[in-house]
Amino acid sequence: MTQKVCLVTGGGRGIGAAVAREMHARGYRLALMSPSESCETLAAELGGVARRGVAQSEADLKGIVDAAMAAYGRIDAVLNHTGHPPKGDLLDISDENWDLANDMIVKSVVRMARLVTPIMQAQGGGSIVNITTYAAFEPSLWFPASCVYRAGVSAFAKLYADRYGPDNIRMNCLMPGFTDSLDVAKYGELTALKRIGRVEEQAKAAAFLLTDDSSYVTGQSLRVDGGVTKHI
Repeated sequence: MTQKVCLVTGGGRGIGAAVAREMHARGYRLALMSPSESCETLAAELGGVARRGVAQSEADLKGIVDAAMAAYGRIDAVLNHTGHPPKGDLLDISDENWDLANDMIVKSVVRMARLVTPIMQAQGGGSIVNITTYAAFEPSLWFPASCVYRAGVSAFAKLYADRYGPDNIRMNCLMPGFTDSLDVAKYGELTALKRIGRVEEQAKAAAFLLTDDSSYVTGQSLRVDGGVTKHI
């Protein structure tokens, strides 16, 4: 049986690293990218390949796809996970920072799709998951640029699902709530569960969407937020 391959951007720490560990536990080989050496350290631990890079760089995205193909000859699952764009009061965010947020969040997903879709078509299918945020459906002034563009990613996922569903390629979004990858413990009381989430919990939800466990799910945005948006 051919061993499947999962590519993870933002795969050096936090949710990305947790997804890498979860997918490794499920028998996937790994290709990891992050801005720091953390992706290289984790890849060495899990027997994968790594390349330093940032999601907003088209060249870096191509580099990790090329590395995965050189090492394994296939890519079955992709997790698009980016950092957080600059914050600020709504009208104080500069044009440059709006552009950076677009590059980080929306264009990185589009560019990755351009790179891996032909590969997945040739293989007969695949799954792409984009990490967004619970606030993509209910925007928050705490991080306006992220809300705007991550909502755009949900719209893109629906369009992609329609276009490439006939090729058995699925795209979904995972919308985390407050998670322990960041210092957000004080927001636990906002959730129905009265606690913040663990990266391992986000990773299991992502793995569901990345694997054939969700073979009849596409174009969806799954909220894993402990019930913050339960009434929305």
